[in-house]
Amino acid sequence: MSTGWPAGYGRLHFESVGSTNDEARRLAATQPREPVWIYADMQTAGRGRRGHAWISPKGNLSATLLIDPGRPARECAQISFVAALAASDAVSHYARHAEVRVKWPNDVLANGRKISGILLESASTGNEPPAWLAIGIGMNLAHFPPHTEFPAVSLAAVGAAVPSNHEALAVLAAAFAKWYDIWRAQGFAPIRDAWLSRASHLGKRIRARLQNEETAGVFEGIDETGALILRGAQDRVRTIAAGEVFF
Repeated sequence: MSTGWPAGYGRLHFESVGSTNDEARRLAATQPREPVWIYADMQTAGRGRRGHAWISPKGNLSATLLIDPGRPARECAQISFVAALAASDAVSHYARHAEVRVKWPNDVLANGRKISGILLESASTGNEPPAWLAIGIGMNLAHFPPHTEFPAVSLAAVGAAVPSNHEALAVLAAAFAKWYDIWRAQGFAPIRDAWLSRASHLGKRIRARLQNEETAGVFEGIDETGALILRGAQDRVRTIAAGEVFF
């Protein structure tokens, strides 16, 4: 895969920030809308989905891509799958002997453990295109949190050579540009197919934690919007737009 810095994407580096997504939000108020990657050596107040903390010490990658996608907000949710493919490409580039998979909706696993997470935040919702979209990606290069509900891992822990965050970002940015161009030109279908080819526990039983309940069933895939398709008791099929998955 290409590892050169993609044309048309800027870079902004910090030694330490609270959250790269917050820096993207601040930048969006003044910055022209060309894509820019914001990354930091250390992130002290990062967040994951549902407000979970994502603390990233020095030696890991904390990055956010700020873009103006020019698409309705409901379509922009598909970019989380674009980002997951890019992150899994980056992990595979370094962890050549690990089994790298994606977990719905937006995690990357190495040998069954979480190595990368993705968080999308935007300026608006609904059918109007958001003024900006922040795609936050955290990747465990040298370190991983030891006590998490879903087990975590790092490149170092799977025996891979650990790159600098500068090097890892270049690989990630090149992979993202490739998949993003595919999405913009061809829509979600090729992204969906590629994501499903890497999906962990496809065809197997999983648990899905929703806002007000937890349910279980066989993971049958994702639909044309990216929603999870779950086959439960009595062959009842349910689509789930948002939640967390456990094995």
